[in-house]
Amino acid sequence: MATILVTGGNRGLGREVCRQLAEQGHDVILTARDAEAAAQAGRDLGVRHLRLDVADPASIGAAAAQVDALDVLVNSAAILYDTWQHAVDADLDVVRQAAETNLYGPWRLAQALLPALRRSAHPRIVNVSSEGGSLTSMGGGTPAYSASKAGLNALTRMLAAELRPAGFLVNAVCPGWVATDMGGPGGRPVRDGAAGIVWAATLPDNGPTGGFFRDGRPLPW
Repeated sequence: MATILVTGGNRGLGREVCRQLAEQGHDVILTARDAEAAAQAGRDLGVRHLRLDVADPASIGAAAAQVDALDVLVNSAAILYDTWQHAVDADLDVVRQAAETNLYGPWRLAQALLPALRRSAHPRIVNVSSEGGSLTSMGGGTPAYSASKAGLNALTRMLAAELRPAGFLVNAVCPGWVATDMGGPGGRPVRDGAAGIVWAATLPDNGPTGGFFRDGRPLPW
């Protein structure tokens, strides 16, 4: 059984990841930026819960102080799928806002929880990314979201390289187009998108690191 902290766990993909991990018998810490939303989701799923706003360094510090030991960090919280914008005239304040949650949030949280993760015999970090952040397939549109996810992919590669000697497995996962509040109707079932994240969170010690995956299969960076 692993102790696993999941950000953005009160709804959508994060909630389903928590549900699937709890179903497997893991000790899940569900987090959300709203304390009551975290508490309600935690009660619904029968898991531990914490208030954690990944865009707020003080909130990250307070949450990290309550986590003594941790096996897996799943960075699932994300915002701003900005379909109305284009790079040529994007509102850069919106881009900065997306980066605070989608890139700097996971980065700060990984730094804050690193001492707890180092106590684990099987440390894992899973960054929930998007094929929208793949430079190979990137086109125009959704500049705030795509740029922040490309940055998250870069962070994944750097952390994987730096933490490999300590036995960490650090990977990025694209869940695909999923029918959530952010993804909108018409996407694949949430349970299917979450399954690839759960796969990365529960990799064996000889599993991959520094990779980008969907449904357990590699994606191009």
